[in-house]
Amino acid sequence: MAVSDSEYGKMAKKISPPSPKGLNIIKAFLIGGIISALGEGLGMIYERAGIGEKGVKALVPITLIVITAVLTALGLFDKIAKHAGAGTIVPITGFANAVVSPAMEFQSEGRILGTGAEMFRIAGPVIVYGSCASVIYGFIYWIFQK
Repeated sequence: MAVSDSEYGKMAKKISPPSPKGLNIIKAFLIGGIISALGEGLGMIYERAGIGEKGVKALVPITLIVITAVLTALGLFDKIAKHAGAGTIVPITGFANAVVSPAMEFQSEGRILGTGAEMFRIAGPVIVYGSCASVIYGFIYWIFQK
Protein backbone atom coordinates (compact mmCIF):
# COMPACT_ATOMS: atom_id res chain seq x y z
CA MET A 1 0.00 0.00 0.00
CA ALA A 2 1.52 3.27 -1.11
CA VAL A 3 1.13 6.26 1.19
CA SER A 4 1.35 9.80 -0.12
CA ASP A 5 3.58 12.38 1.54
CA SER A 6 0.64 14.29 2.98
CA GLU A 7 -0.94 11.11 4.40
CA TYR A 8 2.38 10.10 5.92
CA GLY A 9 2.74 13.56 7.47
CA LYS A 10 -0.72 13.28 9.02
CA MET A 11 0.04 9.83 10.42
CA ALA A 12 3.37 10.95 11.86
CA LYS A 13 1.78 14.04 13.44
CA LYS A 14 -0.97 11.91 14.96
CA ILE A 15 1.50 9.43 16.48
CA SER A 16 4.21 11.88 17.59
CA PRO A 17 3.63 13.56 20.93
CA PRO A 18 3.58 17.34 20.81
CA SER A 19 6.74 19.02 21.98
CA PRO A 20 6.39 21.33 25.00
CA LYS A 21 7.76 24.41 23.19
CA GLY A 22 7.32 26.81 26.09
CA LEU A 23 9.19 24.56 28.50
CA ASN A 24 11.92 23.90 25.92
CA ILE A 25 12.43 27.64 25.40
CA ILE A 26 12.71 28.22 29.16
CA LYS A 27 15.20 25.35 29.57
CA ALA A 28 17.33 26.58 26.65
CA PHE A 29 17.32 30.12 28.03
CA LEU A 30 18.22 29.05 31.57
CA ILE A 31 20.94 26.55 30.69
CA GLY A 32 22.42 28.86 28.04
CA GLY A 33 22.39 31.59 30.70
CA ILE A 34 24.14 29.31 33.19
CA ILE A 35 26.85 28.58 30.62
CA SER A 36 27.27 32.31 29.96
CA ALA A 37 27.32 33.04 33.71
CA LEU A 38 29.98 30.37 34.13
CA GLY A 39 32.06 32.14 31.48
CA GLU A 40 31.62 35.47 33.27
CA GLY A 41 32.54 33.84 36.58
CA LEU A 42 35.67 32.34 35.08
CA GLY A 43 36.59 35.76 33.72
CA MET A 44 36.26 37.31 37.18
CA ILE A 45 38.33 34.53 38.74
CA TYR A 46 41.08 34.97 36.17
CA GLU A 47 41.07 38.76 36.61
CA ARG A 48 41.41 38.40 40.38
CA ALA A 49 44.29 36.00 39.82
CA GLY A 50 46.12 38.88 38.18
CA ILE A 51 45.84 37.71 34.60
CA GLY A 52 45.71 40.56 32.09
CA GLU A 53 42.73 41.35 29.87
CA LYS A 54 44.16 39.56 26.83
CA GLY A 55 44.92 36.49 28.91
CA VAL A 56 41.41 36.43 30.35
CA LYS A 57 39.90 36.74 26.86
CA ALA A 58 41.90 33.69 25.79
CA LEU A 59 41.52 31.58 28.94
CA VAL A 60 37.73 31.80 29.33
CA PRO A 61 36.85 30.16 25.99
CA ILE A 62 39.70 27.66 26.37
CA THR A 63 38.39 26.66 29.79
CA LEU A 64 34.82 26.33 28.50
CA ILE A 65 36.04 24.18 25.61
CA VAL A 66 38.05 21.90 27.93
CA ILE A 67 35.11 21.54 30.34
CA THR A 68 32.81 20.67 27.41
CA ALA A 69 35.30 18.16 25.99
CA VAL A 70 35.61 16.43 29.37
CA LEU A 71 31.82 16.40 29.90
CA THR A 72 31.38 15.00 26.36
CA ALA A 73 33.98 12.29 27.00
CA LEU A 74 32.18 11.32 30.21
CA GLY A 75 28.83 11.23 28.41
CA LEU A 76 27.39 14.02 30.57
CA PHE A 77 27.20 16.79 27.98
CA ASP A 78 24.66 14.89 25.88
CA LYS A 79 22.43 14.48 28.94
CA ILE A 80 22.60 18.23 29.59
CA ALA A 81 22.00 19.00 25.90
CA LYS A 82 18.97 16.70 25.86
CA HIS A 83 17.24 19.09 28.24
CA ALA A 84 18.88 22.35 27.17
CA GLY A 85 18.49 22.08 23.41
CA ALA A 86 19.77 25.25 21.76
CA GLY A 87 21.02 26.47 25.15
CA THR A 88 24.11 24.29 24.69
CA ILE A 89 24.41 24.60 20.92
CA VAL A 90 24.67 28.37 20.63
CA PRO A 91 27.67 29.04 22.93
CA ILE A 92 31.18 27.83 22.18
CA THR A 93 30.35 24.67 24.11
CA GLY A 94 28.23 23.42 21.21
CA PHE A 95 31.16 23.72 18.84
CA ALA A 96 33.45 21.87 21.24
CA ASN A 97 30.90 19.08 21.56
CA ALA A 98 30.55 18.92 17.75
CA VAL A 99 34.28 18.25 17.46
CA VAL A 100 34.72 15.82 20.36
CA SER A 101 31.62 13.62 19.83
CA PRO A 102 32.52 12.28 16.36
CA ALA A 103 36.15 11.93 17.41
CA MET A 104 35.13 9.62 20.24
CA GLU A 105 32.60 7.72 18.17
CA PHE A 106 35.07 6.79 15.42
CA GLN A 107 38.24 6.27 17.48
CA SER A 108 38.01 2.50 16.91
CA GLU A 109 38.72 3.13 13.21
CA GLY A 110 42.16 4.52 14.00
CA ARG A 111 43.74 7.88 14.76
CA ILE A 112 43.93 9.18 11.18
CA LEU A 113 40.94 7.75 9.31
CA GLY A 114 38.73 7.45 12.38
CA THR A 115 39.30 10.19 14.90
CA GLY A 116 41.12 12.65 12.64
CA ALA A 117 38.78 12.40 9.67
CA GLU A 118 35.46 12.24 11.50
CA MET A 119 36.35 14.94 14.03
CA PHE A 120 36.11 17.64 11.38
CA ARG A 121 33.15 16.26 9.43
CA ILE A 122 30.71 18.46 11.36
CA ALA A 123 33.08 21.14 12.59
CA GLY A 124 35.07 21.47 9.36
CA PRO A 125 32.51 23.54 7.42
CA VAL A 126 32.09 25.82 10.43
CA ILE A 127 35.82 26.42 10.57
CA VAL A 128 36.12 26.99 6.81
CA TYR A 129 33.10 29.28 6.43
CA GLY A 130 33.88 31.09 9.69
CA SER A 131 37.42 31.79 8.52
CA CYS A 132 36.27 32.93 5.08
CA ALA A 133 33.56 35.15 6.55
CA SER A 134 36.03 36.75 8.95
CA VAL A 135 38.38 37.56 6.06
CA ILE A 136 35.53 39.10 4.04
CA TYR A 137 34.21 41.08 7.02
CA GLY A 138 37.73 42.21 7.87
CA PHE A 139 38.28 43.37 4.30
CA ILE A 140 34.97 45.30 4.32
CA TYR A 141 35.89 46.85 7.68
CA TRP A 142 39.31 47.83 6.31
CA ILE A 143 37.72 49.47 3.25
CA PHE A 144 35.37 51.58 5.37
CA GLN A 145 38.19 52.61 7.73
CA LYS A 146 40.05 54.29 4.86
